[in-house]
Amino acid sequence: MPAIQSQPPWYLDKLAGLEVGPTGAQFGLDPQDANFAYAFSGQSIVEQCLAVKAEYLVIWAKDNELAYYNSQLVPKALGLGERDILLETTQAAKGFNLPVVAYCQLQYPTYLLRTHPQFLMCSIDGQQISGRICFNSGYLDHVKQVVDEIGQYHIQGFHFDMMDQGFGPPYGCWCAKCQVLFEADYGHPMPHQIGWDADWEKMLEFRYNTSANFEQQLSQYVKSNLPGLSLDFNYHGGPPCAWEVGQRPVQHAHIGDFVTGECGTWAFGPLQTSLNALFLAATKPGAVYQMVMQTGARMYHDTTTRPLADLRWEALTLLAHGAQMTIVDKTAYDGQLNPVTYQRIGEIFTEAQEKRPHFGQRPWQEIGVYYSAASRDWYGKESPDNYQRSFVGAHRALTYSHIPMGVLLDENISERKLEKFPIVYLPNTAVLSSREIEMLRNYVAKGGYLLATGLTGLYARPNEQVPLTTIEDLVGGKFIRPLPDWDNHISLPVSTDNLLSISTEIPPNWPFLIYGPAAVFELTTAQGYGHLHRPHRTLQQRKGEGNFSLPMSSDEAVGPAVLINDYGQGKVIYLPCSPDAALASEYRTVEPRLLLRNLIRYLQPNPEVTVEAPSYVESVVTIDPSDLVWRIHLVGYVSPPACTGPGRPHANFILPSLIEDLPLYRVKIRFNRPVIRVQTLNPETEISRLANEIVLQVADIHETVIVKVAG
Repeated sequence: MPAIQSQPPWYLDKLAGLEVGPTGAQFGLDPQDANFAYAFSGQSIVEQCLAVKAEYLVIWAKDNELAYYNSQLVPKALGLGERDILLETTQAAKGFNLPVVAYCQLQYPTYLLRTHPQFLMCSIDGQQISGRICFNSGYLDHVKQVVDEIGQYHIQGFHFDMMDQGFGPPYGCWCAKCQVLFEADYGHPMPHQIGWDADWEKMLEFRYNTSANFEQQLSQYVKSNLPGLSLDFNYHGGPPCAWEVGQRPVQHAHIGDFVTGECGTWAFGPLQTSLNALFLAATKPGAVYQMVMQTGARMYHDTTTRPLADLRWEALTLLAHGAQMTIVDKTAYDGQLNPVTYQRIGEIFTEAQEKRPHFGQRPWQEIGVYYSAASRDWYGKESPDNYQRSFVGAHRALTYSHIPMGVLLDENISERKLEKFPIVYLPNTAVLSSREIEMLRNYVAKGGYLLATGLTGLYARPNEQVPLTTIEDLVGGKFIRPLPDWDNHISLPVSTDNLLSISTEIPPNWPFLIYGPAAVFELTTAQGYGHLHRPHRTLQQRKGEGNFSLPMSSDEAVGPAVLINDYGQGKVIYLPCSPDAALASEYRTVEPRLLLRNLIRYLQPNPEVTVEAPSYVESVVTIDPSDLVWRIHLVGYVSPPACTGPGRPHANFILPSLIEDLPLYRVKIRFNRPVIRVQTLNPETEISRLANEIVLQVADIHETVIVKVAG
């Protein structure tokens, strides 16, 4: 059957949809099990999509083990008998405005690797890596044949999951085909160790290009042979993923028609929902980006159903940020749908449609947080969390403090993008190129404000040695040495009049832990504030024999905690310590966040709008500049306390409890211009107003405050 062409593309005006597939293959399913997916029904899924008002459907066509349509290339689930789920789905959707997208798994094709072991990745020692496919192996030809089969159905697009090269060791690929291609590109053999030198830089480039080339060739094939169909790739270019996966933030984001990312609350925590939304939006500003959440409590393949309040929190967080939102539902082992799950999905989608006019406006973002793929790779190296922890902690600090942020990416940075933000924040951006530093100098000289932490600007890639004097001139201090450990402390003095706001709420002259990278600086042109303290070390520790696993108390001051430097018409605040990393560590005390918040308010004391709310409420601010209407989305996350399970003392990761109750909280919103009109979407929200200050009492997961201000 020919592909249905849609003009304009189906994905441009969609708000929320469903992805539905069976669960079982990931549990070591025997392909001969005739009970698996026997009740999986395209007709039933479409009926449920229509009932819950889903705007599109991603239906599983092929996973790592089985096909759910009549394939000649992939073994079909025996439980389906003669039935064809793709055919059932597309026939049931015919006549309804329900685009059908075929889910097609790329990575870990276990069915193919049983007969084509030559497609396996090889590790650095030449051993095949079980389960992992090499994207240079010839596997693309097989995928093209699968695309040809699926493309005969009346679908509107493909969702390809996923283009990773593995999430940890052993790393690949050193197969014979990759070695030949590498030598053809670079003129010498592959490095045979992870050296973090110029040769390894080429290896990273080769890995990134391998993924990009596979995606580009597949994209070109779909567009040439099945015009009118969309395609998107499940994306893993942002934190916590790193170089091992084989994706850069910008290079791999929009090879398809749009980028699709996962929330990953089940693995990475609740703040990952908004962080990934902000990150994906930055990969191509203004483009469609899709975020995926799931109905299960732990991860995609469990058969639980989260409480309605918990599902609403995640869905409305995504919509508030302007994402297109997909909810993944996994069927029971036999393929049946859970009616309770769809009742809750229906309530979410109904609410989304009712609030649709209030999503998608232009975000108002006060601070641009810089993400450096170069720092991830060349400072983080085999422990990329050493860099990414500061970026994640910066997001935590700003979210808790209700300071709207956007993301800036080193791959597509420009002076124009910097100038969109009154403040640019570099969290431990250790690796900066000469070009980046020059852009930052120009940004500040023209009146911008720069906030930097940790070891920003002190490292370089192997082929570019940036002179330290460049960053030293900008921050107003001379680099002396890095501190060898992370359990560093700072103390702040009683504030002087012009610095009164910085140490508000932090006891003066009290050394508190700032767990993260730090460096000793001497002042040149900057004004110093507070003291950086090295950690105390016992006699055994000084010999290298003691226990370094827990932070020690503070010792002598070794340099300033904060450097404040006037530069041109702007200002630079540099902390040669890492309060942001501390916020993403095990030692996430309150003072590092208060310090970051107050430094930002020192730089920008009177923004156009300020929000005061509990830290468990996320605020997302948007503006419609044509009529000066502001929208402040408030999303409350109230989770009961949790602890680790039995037998796991001292665990670093504690799963949050699911949200059961509606939060009740007070919010104060202040504008720096006259307020003409205020309304909320929830009639039960209590509103009081005095001049340009609005006080609300909210009792719901989500509220939108709509404010008309004077010009």
